[in-house]
Amino acid sequence: MKKKSNNITRSIILVFTFFALVAPSAKANPVNGTIKTKVIGQGQAVIMIPGLTCDGSVWDETIAEMGSGYQYHVMTLPGFAGNAPLADVEAGFFKQVEAMVLDYIDENNIDKPIIMGHSLGGFMALNIAIKRPDLPLKLVIVDSLPYLTSIQMPQAQNPEQAKQMAQQMKAMVIASGTQPRASKVAYQKQMLQSMILDEKKIEIAAGWGADSDSPTVAQSMYEMYTTDIREELVKIKVPTLVLGAWVAYKPFGSTRESTLAIYEGQYEKHPNVTVDMTDIGNHFIMWDDPEFFYGWLKKFL
Repeated sequence: MKKKSNNITRSIILVFTFFALVAPSAKANPVNGTIKTKVIGQGQAVIMIPGLTCDGSVWDETIAEMGSGYQYHVMTLPGFAGNAPLADVEAGFFKQVEAMVLDYIDENNIDKPIIMGHSLGGFMALNIAIKRPDLPLKLVIVDSLPYLTSIQMPQAQNPEQAKQMAQQMKAMVIASGTQPRASKVAYQKQMLQSMILDEKKIEIAAGWGADSDSPTVAQSMYEMYTTDIREELVKIKVPTLVLGAWVAYKPFGSTRESTLAIYEGQYEKHPNVTVDMTDIGNHFIMWDDPEFFYGWLKKFL
């Protein structure tokens, strides 16, 4: 058990280092960033929230596969992939951006949207459904957990230790923002080998990361690692599909069964959830295992 825990911890340290090296330095006097949204098609509304550092175009293939009959609201969050950051991200990344998503839905009179989120976007989608249980029609959560710390920081025995470790990670990300862009991109490509299978997709994601704002990356990660919403999942009323990935952690002792058990344990308070694992894809499941991903979308939606 200890050996496995140490292996998982080592892999997460690499992930921390990856994000530290991809984030550019903070810009002086940033404009007050907001969500950048692209609307495509007509029909059932689908709110699409990408993950950390990602542009909304991460969903392009998903939209092409889902086809007509939906109206896609494709978001790029403040501070990610070249989008202007929040003026005061320290005031709370999730609090501010979730409010923006909700304002967008309300102001555009979007009724019962499906909310689809990858990674950080999945965590945000869960938070939105907890705050507004009657808002969504369904949720699709792509490789995201309601409490990352228990999995990715297993050595943190209590909330205070988790906070201290997350604060160290945050400081590291911000401090590394002065590194040359070429160094960040090169290291990012190396680390993305365990997150994405397709080399061309790695190139795309590397560009997004290099164009993201380091204080935004640092603050959003800090908030995710110091927030546990497992108990609050009971408030979610709508059917929720959770798709996870495990094969990248196989060298560290993970199996399909052990990873599925972790996911099911994290979501056990959710009253209406379906959880499954890709046996091919890494973190970007919609890119790595499209047959699995689209097959589930067609069944679930």
